[in-house]
Amino acid sequence: MPITTRLTKDLGIKYPIVQGGMQWVGVPQLAAAVATAGALGMLTALTQPTPDALREAIRETRRIMDGKPGQFGVNITILPSINPPDYAGYARAAMDEGVTIFETAGNAPGPLIKLIQTYQPSSSPPPKRYIIHKCVTIRHALSGEKMGVDCLSIDGFECAGHPGEDDIGGLVLLARAAKELTIPYIASGGIADGRGLSAALALGASGINMGTRFMCTAESPIHQNIKERIVASTERDTIHIFRTLHNTARVYKNAVAMEVVRLERRPTGAKFEELRELVAGARGRLVYEQGDVNAGIWSAGITVGLIDDIPTCEELVKRIAQDATDNIHRMNSLLRESKL
Repeated sequence: MPITTRLTKDLGIKYPIVQGGMQWVGVPQLAAAVATAGALGMLTALTQPTPDALREAIRETRRIMDGKPGQFGVNITILPSINPPDYAGYARAAMDEGVTIFETAGNAPGPLIKLIQTYQPSSSPPPKRYIIHKCVTIRHALSGEKMGVDCLSIDGFECAGHPGEDDIGGLVLLARAAKELTIPYIASGGIADGRGLSAALALGASGINMGTRFMCTAESPIHQNIKERIVASTERDTIHIFRTLHNTARVYKNAVAMEVVRLERRPTGAKFEELRELVAGARGRLVYEQGDVNAGIWSAGITVGLIDDIPTCEELVKRIAQDATDNIHRMNSLLRESKL
């Protein structure tokens, strides 16, 4: 059963579910599967080596969709780097290919957001573009609102990747968002099923963003061994690294992550230069490609404790929507019973 919210109306999607932009995971086969399932698929720009490669990924996504209805966007995450990627080039490439939905995240996003809002690829006026900006604090969400984004993704401490340094869980962040924000927001982090969707809606969100849950689907590009490890895991199988560097990241608790934490906990601490080889992105990519859980660092949220199967994206999205609907009906019945 479709669930109608501000997000579904604005984007023309059937279900208020967004696939998170994930490095090495947000590729055409997954984005297309999520989109045709009725949710919002998301290509990860920086998974592609160049803006031109992103152009081809966008075309490939459309080829896979083969004319079926569905919506997908492009994630561009601004990461701290000595030699930053060509963020503007990725954005322009996506817009030249007709993409109108973007997920932005990271530090100092103002110039990128402004570019997406105003870029004119031809003599005609730029089309209306929709920007979902991911934040881990309410103060950053308010800044995004002032920049004119269309929707905010409120990322709680439960999430995979970078949850910020305030350690605030989604339950409080979403309730604060309901009090402070005037534009729609979606819930990100700690959600993997219909209970999470219905809870997010009850807290005022217009939908949910899921990353780890979509990693463990039939169309996800990661190795089967990693999917099976996720299924076998509990909510205690993730860990934070880079706490001492004030760049906290939640990753899967494997041998490499434990070594990083050990080095950080030394009386002298650890400099990034000492950790660089352990946390290299190329090693993390090998995890997904070769299926070696301990090949490198890989992101995972505590929702690994809620995942116990590897469905298709269509099966997953429909199940979550149905379970959320059932839960909403159950809560309505509680209200009716209280009136008796």
